Amino acid sequence: MIDPTPNETTAMIAGGKAGGEYLESLGRTDLARLTEAEWDAFVEVVVTGYCDRLRELAARDRTRLDGMIPEVPF
Repeated sequence: MIDPTPNETTAMIAGGKAGGEYLESLGRTDLARLTEAEWDAFVEVVVTGYCDRLRELAARDRTRLDGMIPEVPF
């Protein structure tokens, strides 16, 4: 990713933390030793963590932006 936005950077951190938690649950950190199923699950956890956090941030931004729209008086 070239020039990630602040939200993307925050989401990457969240995805990485989720991946680290998954590896800790396996008791391993050497990615080369993961089984195919464990690797698939690891990638899914990282991507899901990234996407979930990005959606949360987008919703927060949307709420903030919507609050900035003035009410129409008629």
